[in-house]
Amino acid sequence: MADTVLYEVSDGLATITLNRPEAMNAMNTETKVAFRDAAQAAASDDAVRAILLTAAGDRAFCVGQDLKEHIGLLAADKQSGSGRTMSTVSEHYNPIVRALTGAAKPVVAGVNGVAAGAGFGFALAADYRVVADTAAFNTSFAGVALTADSGISWTLPRVVGPSRAADLLLFPRSISAQQAYELGIANRLVPAAELHAEAEKVARALASGPTLAYAALKESLAFGLTHSLDETLEKEDELQARAGASEDHTIAVQAFVNKEKPKYLGR
Repeated sequence: MADTVLYEVSDGLATITLNRPEAMNAMNTETKVAFRDAAQAAASDDAVRAILLTAAGDRAFCVGQDLKEHIGLLAADKQSGSGRTMSTVSEHYNPIVRALTGAAKPVVAGVNGVAAGAGFGFALAADYRVVADTAAFNTSFAGVALTADSGISWTLPRVVGPSRAADLLLFPRSISAQQAYELGIANRLVPAAELHAEAEKVARALASGPTLAYAALKESLAFGLTHSLDETLEKEDELQARAGASEDHTIAVQAFVNKEKPKYLGR
């Protein structure tokens, strides 16, 4: 894996670190490939019980597409007529977002700085966002005459509502960390100096929790947003039966009766 993305698994927690701080963690081709591979590895590894997505440096979480590389690729496309440059959405961004949103385990994003364009989309693909008070968010796409990608047309309206999402996409601008918290984009707002420690603390707490229950909660929330109440009640019944049959449920009930802290196995 390229050193533009760092990947580590420790005690059930997979940490993916975007590692191009000198370029504000912009997505060049090498980084996109490495990020995609890391996200898919973390999602498919049964030993991983939570995923932490973070970034190196203190200026940016990720500013999206590396436009310096992008402009060169566009010029090459015009000469060859291949149109390959924009296939990055299907080849890289879509698989990354599918891996994060579809992972049967919680995903935490530690947003340390600017999250723009696809970087904003990646943060929204996480289940929980711990955000530094110096961070900022920007949809950016319309500012470079592009439409939404990285799943943001699906995730953003679900977080802030359709009307607010349209406003942020049609009129891209910087949203402060405090504004992001008020809009529900940030789940937890912390001082910048505490960001990495707090994000890891949250992620490790989830990694030691009832993994199957968390996976069911993710599935239930996603299902309920696009289905009727009756369909959602049926889905809850199905998922609750699955969770109730888990070892972790038995462990939790026994610990409650014994007035002890449960030690979950993730199964």
